[in-house]
Amino acid sequence: MMSDRHFQGNGIRLRAPEPEDLEVMFRFENATDVWEMSNTTGPYSRFQLKQYIEQTQNDCLPTPVTPDDRKRNRQVVGMVDVCSFDPLHNRAEVGIMVDKSCRRQGIGRNALALLEEHCFRYLGIHQLFAYIAVENLPSRRLFAACGYKESAVLKEWAHTFGGGYTDVLVVQKLNLS
Repeated sequence: MMSDRHFQGNGIRLRAPEPEDLEVMFRFENATDVWEMSNTTGPYSRFQLKQYIEQTQNDCLPTPVTPDDRKRNRQVVGMVDVCSFDPLHNRAEVGIMVDKSCRRQGIGRNALALLEEHCFRYLGIHQLFAYIAVENLPSRRLFAACGYKESAVLKEWAHTFGGGYTDVLVVQKLNLS
């Protein structure tokens, strides 16, 4: 795990999940409006999340995003996640969720930058990628602003809760250093 100074910058801090994050993780993980893109098929229980927090010993985990201001309560304003790590090809999928009340404040951009530094510099990952619904313009803008390139459109890739399918973009960022 990185030292604390590598997990903070531009007004935010990334950190490992703590037991007191249970309720906010429960809220983020069970947000049904993102299930279609997160491949979640049902709700997580508090018990499952508690076990996850207690047992996770991995660098690739859901990471709470908090304001880096010791005077404010360090409420979680988002989660950034690395999953689908492929050690053979040195690539991993990244996901991000910022609380609706905290969007458009640079939190997502700063969280991705910190996560990328960790993945590229300390984990040796060569490529990060994300799946984004074609109609999700805010996510497309966020990833484009962070240097991710749209590389493919997967036709009718994600099943929607309305019974149809939606096209999904694959965006990628390569570690060129």
